[in-house]
Amino acid sequence: MSGDHSDATIARRVRRLETLLEDKGVLTGGELDEAIDAFLAGASPASGARVVARAWTDEDFKSRLLTDGTAAVRELGFMDGGYQRLRVVENTASTHNVIVCTLCSCYPIRLLGPSPSWYKSESYRSRVVREPRAVLAEFGLDLPTDTRITVWDSSAETRYMVLPRRPEDTGGMPEAELAGLVSRNALIGTAVL
Repeated sequence: MSGDHSDATIARRVRRLETLLEDKGVLTGGELDEAIDAFLAGASPASGARVVARAWTDEDFKSRLLTDGTAAVRELGFMDGGYQRLRVVENTASTHNVIVCTLCSCYPIRLLGPSPSWYKSESYRSRVVREPRAVLAEFGLDLPTDTRITVWDSSAETRYMVLPRRPEDTGGMPEAELAGLVSRNALIGTAVL
């Protein structure tokens, strides 16, 4: 796929779309702002953390999450009305997953909140695919050399979320406390817990 995907170009396209919606009487500027605010109101890394904590405490849910992430998170009330497919990838003792969107910044906003600026940067988007171990080290994540790193490229149709490994010595913790251990970067794969 070719084309200019710079932030300035995307911003111009978004503004043009907003103008068309307003000019055609589909939405007013205020209605558009309200729709965006409503969409972002429930967008938080705490939502993704709740999904992870449920997967850590409920093996049946975890199985459904890894099989069909979209349906599983809808069970918890997330992604209702979302049109993208969610695929959840699990970190294990031998495999570490990290997500990126090489074309722009596709990202599961409803589960992770607005994306961090580094996720949208050209440097991250291009380098994490070519040299994931080096990029992760820049985040302070030095994985053993025998750990396989898999990079997942999000798209307009499919978004990814990492299911981090459950920290040791958390066997008796309730789900709400477990959720408090999960960071946004762990859900992207640039950190471990």
